[in-house]
This record gives sequence, C-alpha cells and structure tokens, in this order.
Amino acid sequence: MEKQMITKVNFGKRISDLRIGGGQNSAREMSLALGQNPSYINRIENGKALPSMQGFFSICEYLQITPGDFFNEDSEAPWEVRELLEKIEMLTPEQRTLIRQVVEQFLGESFHKR
Repeated sequence: MEKQMITKVNFGKRISDLRIGGGQNSAREMSLALGQNPSYINRIENGKALPSMQGFFSICEYLQITPGDFFNEDSEAPWEVRELLEKIEMLTPEQRTLIRQVVEQFLGESFHKR
C-alpha cells in the first residue's frame, strides 16, 4: 500500500475510523472525555482542525493505541493486536508454540514465502 501525505482530512478520517471501529463513544462524548469542548473531535474528524501534539497523544491514549498505531494505516484494529499480544505473553512457551502453529496454518504457504 502506497503511503500518502497526512492531511487534515485523512487525519480526521483516521480518528473517525479508529473511534468507530473500536466501539468508542460518539465524537461529542469523546471530546468531553478528553476535557475539550463538545465539537472538538467533530471538527478534527471533518478536517476543520488539527489537535496539538498533546491533544494528539491524549486522543491516542483515549483510543488505546500508540502514535505509531495511528499512522500505521495497514492496521485497522491495532488495539485488538495489542490485546492478543498481551494475552499471548501470559502463556507458557509450549502454548505459544501451539498458537504460532495455528497462525501458520491459517496463513498457509503465503506465510512461508516471506
């Protein structure tokens, strides 16, 4: 996938996609939870404003993603991946080996061709 330059519009769309995809509250509720005015997230999602750097970090924290996750558009649900990794870390080495084998089976030959 070709990377594109971040604009106000696609920055806002990414926030919207992550908020909705993560089952988060409305843009208004998110704004208020961040301690901002009710239209804060709506203005960002509609490409009318950009958050400050601190605001961006707060948005990422609210969405339970890292700033890196935000810019990784190949990952539609970064919180799901992080949650799975946290659970996998609690498994025994033998259980992790079984999980790896199952994942490799799902991916098939395309996994081994990398």
